[in-house]
Amino acid sequence: MKTQNQIKRKLLETASIEYICGMIESKEIPHRSALARRVCERFEFYDVRGEAQLAGCLKALRELEAGGHFTLPAARRRPGPKSPRRLSEPVPLPGEVPSQAGSVEGLELVLVSTLEQMRIWNELFINEHPQGAGPLVGRQLRYLIASRHGWLGGFGFAAAALQLADRDEWIGWDAEVRRAYLHFVVGMSRFLIRPSVQCYNLASKVLGMVMAGLPDDFERRFGYRPWLVESFVDTSMYSGACYRAANWIGVGMTKGRGRQDRFNELSRSPKVIYIYPIEKAFRRRMGLDANAGLGPLRPEDGLEGEHWAENEFGGAPLGDARLKKRLVKVAAAKAEVPDRAFSGVAKGDWAAVKSYYRMIDQPEESALSMPNILAPHRKRTVQRMQGQKTVLCIQDGTDLEYTNLDQCEGLGVIGTNQTGAKSRGLHLHSTFAVAPNGLPLGVLRADCEAPKGKSVEDKRPSPAIPIEEKKTFIWIEHHRDLAELSSEMPHTRLIDVCDREADFFELFDEQRQNPCVDLLVRARYNRNITEEPFKLFAAVRQTPVQSYVRVHIPRQSSRPKRSKQKARPKRPGRTVDLAVRSIRIQLRPARYHADKEPIDIWVIHALEENAGPKTRAVEWFLLTTMEINSVENAEQCLRWYCLRWRIEDWHRVLKSGCRIEDIAHKTAERLRRAIAINLVIAWRIMLMTLLGRETPNLPPEVLFSDIELRTLRAYTKKNGLKPPSLVGEAVRLVAKIGGYLGRNNDPPPGHQLLWQGYAEFRFMCLGFALTEGT
Repeated sequence: MKTQNQIKRKLLETASIEYICGMIESKEIPHRSALARRVCERFEFYDVRGEAQLAGCLKALRELEAGGHFTLPAARRRPGPKSPRRLSEPVPLPGEVPSQAGSVEGLELVLVSTLEQMRIWNELFINEHPQGAGPLVGRQLRYLIASRHGWLGGFGFAAAALQLADRDEWIGWDAEVRRAYLHFVVGMSRFLIRPSVQCYNLASKVLGMVMAGLPDDFERRFGYRPWLVESFVDTSMYSGACYRAANWIGVGMTKGRGRQDRFNELSRSPKVIYIYPIEKAFRRRMGLDANAGLGPLRPEDGLEGEHWAENEFGGAPLGDARLKKRLVKVAAAKAEVPDRAFSGVAKGDWAAVKSYYRMIDQPEESALSMPNILAPHRKRTVQRMQGQKTVLCIQDGTDLEYTNLDQCEGLGVIGTNQTGAKSRGLHLHSTFAVAPNGLPLGVLRADCEAPKGKSVEDKRPSPAIPIEEKKTFIWIEHHRDLAELSSEMPHTRLIDVCDREADFFELFDEQRQNPCVDLLVRARYNRNITEEPFKLFAAVRQTPVQSYVRVHIPRQSSRPKRSKQKARPKRPGRTVDLAVRSIRIQLRPARYHADKEPIDIWVIHALEENAGPKTRAVEWFLLTTMEINSVENAEQCLRWYCLRWRIEDWHRVLKSGCRIEDIAHKTAERLRRAIAINLVIAWRIMLMTLLGRETPNLPPEVLFSDIELRTLRAYTKKNGLKPPSLVGEAVRLVAKIGGYLGRNNDPPPGHQLLWQGYAEFRFMCLGFALTEGT
């Protein structure tokens, strides 16, 4: 049965109604079950085993009767309330169950197939599951969790939910495809670990066991293999951690309706939807497009010039379809000349300028907020992350100065110079996702706050201030966001990479409570330790060198002294050899956290031993929750940390390429809206540059539209150059238009040359299109 028989839809056809009415009027059919059998024969309603689909046919006939199409014959017997078959007494409690799942003796799953097993299953679920034993609907399988200690729980599988908005969006099917393939989705309707059983990791272990056996058991009983399994978790009662540990994917929330809620009463509590893909290529088998739904994407997917803005901004929850279209148009236009104000972007189109300001100047309470503008891009970023085995989620902040905007309301104080003059602006804190090969995957989250200094009336010492009131709490908020996202990508390892500002105990304590995302943080404080030499940095320096690793240190721009920040000299990029050491320590809490236990972490020390006389040697101390049980692990962490500079490159593109500090609006909220658009544009500029460098052999169509490629070919023909056949060649051509010389010893083009070249290139495309009459 490749597709589901659409019984009701078939029977609603005029010819089908006439046939059924004729059968009823002939008086040859003694009862409705016999009618259902004749209808199944007439219209070939059979399942994969060749058996008539009597239950589905009877249900469709009853619904058509309720709709006034005909009157069915009497039922063969009047249905009455059914009572499940049960034991005469409760199922005995298991005895001496170990505290660890690995120590449970004789753990196995028993497929319920006998009357006695059915009685045990019913008794367990009636007495110990919040939803009871059922009834379950559709194709059903039941399991008992057996052990030498006794019965530990069970599972019940049945039909999937008919409609789930978040699940259906994740799969990417429409109503027609859903009706055809819904039978390939199985619902885990019941899952029970008995309340008396306290056994660590037992739930995730049996989840893995049942998913290993379900496909074969289902096929033996029903004649085909399912592709997906769905389940629901009421987070007011359970965390869902066992599902995430067993590689289930969180795809959204239910609305709280239930299967029989025909009047949209929403009488049940919303639940988290988890999906387990049995068939990895289920979308292809449904005939869906490769980019359908919310499945994994490659970094280069959907970046071509004509459609990228629709992909990254379309569908933003703005509450107005016109605003959505306007947002996409504004982003596409701004990306062509990112360093210009929108009046320059519009090229004299006064209507476009007015349209832009009508959008940006929406009321403060409007849905046009930074999170909503970024929402579609965040979804695409998550999909790009799902295609990676490991993702570096880099947190960092940067100040945006708007001191010259005297009339702008809602700005904060971001610094004070030596004369006491205050700089006004916003602080941008972001989580930037990067693949292990250095390709940026997108902006996961961005908060743009107006810093507020401590009130002069607040005399509390720092230890007395709750962490939620401190500016460092933003690092914890972003880490929590990553922990929630991890359920959507169980096959992807997330690592939260942070600079020295994130070196505080509360962040590591947060990770300990939910260890699904690891931390990699550069140490800021030389902490006291309990053993000689009693200081962290000295202790790790005394350990023997384990290896040497060669890494590239990116260039660093100079920075003037500001408030509490020291001046920073300019530093050219260079390649260095670092001596690597590592040691395990206990991160001890501060005195005001005396109630908390120490945290076991690893410290990696990297030192440049042979720096020149005028060069400041590189020395890093990295704190990580990852297990460093080999030299290779330590070296990998160092290479990952080197990619932290990607977010600083992105900040530089934002400020120098998109010139976000030159934006001028009357309120901070309007500034945030314009900044949000530029965050995505700057990411795309970076990705275009790095794709040409890291994956130069891709086809040029992944980044350039048809008119752009035709323009490049005309440009190369006129200048006697080779036309581009690869994306790396096309990117270098665009950089040359921006001033890149491309000599033998020149490094690959950087972000600045690319955005300058792309701005000029877009004007060339416009002229070329006019000459072609397109």
